[in-house]
Amino acid sequence: MGLIIFLIIVLLIILMASIRIVNEYERGVIFRLGRLVGAKGPGIFLIIPIVDKMIKMSLRTINFDVQPQEVMTKDNVPVKVNAVIYFRIIDPCKAVVAVENFRFATLQIAQTTLRGVVGEIELDELLSQREKINDRLQAIIDEQTDPWGIKVSVVEIKEIEIPDTMKRAMARQAEVERERRAKVINATGEYQASEKLSQAAEILSKYPQAIQLRYLQTLSEISTEHSSTIVFPVPIDFLNTFTQRVSSAHKEDTKKDSPSDNP
Repeated sequence: MGLIIFLIIVLLIILMASIRIVNEYERGVIFRLGRLVGAKGPGIFLIIPIVDKMIKMSLRTINFDVQPQEVMTKDNVPVKVNAVIYFRIIDPCKAVVAVENFRFATLQIAQTTLRGVVGEIELDELLSQREKINDRLQAIIDEQTDPWGIKVSVVEIKEIEIPDTMKRAMARQAEVERERRAKVINATGEYQASEKLSQAAEILSKYPQAIQLRYLQTLSEISTEHSSTIVFPVPIDFLNTFTQRVSSAHKEDTKKDSPSDNP
């Protein structure tokens, strides 16, 4: 009787040691007497106690920060660059067999690649073409981690630190560029205004009466804004009209007052 109970207890212990449960996002890599059997899961399955060894591997996306790297750009500007990387295991057997510590190995590859890529480009390109640089980093890191069964999905540069002297130089450059653009816009406006003025002068030269109307319009605009004495030049053509009228009247009076030549 005691032997039966002992055997039952032993069987229960063996059964408990044989049962393995793996979650949906995990896989169990099985080694039998040191040889790779394969990956099992998710769910419940049995292994051979003592003979089999199981290592759980998570298939969820893993992310970590790449520590700031001091790099000299192609145009000899020292910068500090850090990034974030997202990756996941697509082949758990390779992640266990091909590399000792896939997290540490991926981190080292990411740091080395970040330093190499940033050192091959200029500062302006680093600041203005982040998306292109991120794609390049992702492609290089993913290619190197592919034999480990790891898929790198995203690599993003988070922050770029540049020296204060370079910041001031860039601010001066931006200020000078804005002044240049303002001068170009001002010169373009003057050129366009001169063209319109030349066209207006050509039209006014054909119609002298239009100059008088323009004088009167300008006078009305000034008088509505300021209540002050205005000295306004009178056009010569406008005075000639009154001079001609006075001369005509004077000639008529002379003819009337002169004695008749008839006897």
